[in-house]
Amino acid sequence: MATSYATVTWDQLHRDARQLASTLMTRGPFRGIVAITRGGMIPAAIIARELDCRLIDTISVVTYDEEKMGEPNVIKNADAAGDGEGFLIIDDLVDSGVTAQLVRKLMPKAVFACLYAKPSGRPVTDIFVVKVPQDTWVLFPWDTAPLFIPPLASKPAVKA
Repeated sequence: MATSYATVTWDQLHRDARQLASTLMTRGPFRGIVAITRGGMIPAAIIARELDCRLIDTISVVTYDEEKMGEPNVIKNADAAGDGEGFLIIDDLVDSGVTAQLVRKLMPKAVFACLYAKPSGRPVTDIFVVKVPQDTWVLFPWDTAPLFIPPLASKPAVKA
């Protein structure tokens, strides 16, 4: 269970994806991109635009149920990528590395990149942008909604 949370805004996600794309330019060109669904889909779209890559496939791996990690299960393969030669795999976050290890076994010749990486998952990824503590749960923009919070002055005073 996470002991802290980090919220990523749409703006931050876009900046981080563009930074990752900039780093990846020296590794390409790529024949295609494989997004790990669902978290890798939006970063993959941004990176595909920046790298002018039109072939995008997905691999669907189910690992989490809410915040509980289970066994990874591939429910859709990225057939276009074959063994990964010339392909780039994109995910939003590498956490324990369980999903990444499974995907790397299926596409061992691909470059694996993600926006955010926790210590347990860092050895599995080739490139990432931001280090995240292992005990932090990352809240992505598609997981959150803006809420009204009343001003502090509108709350009743606490008596000591």
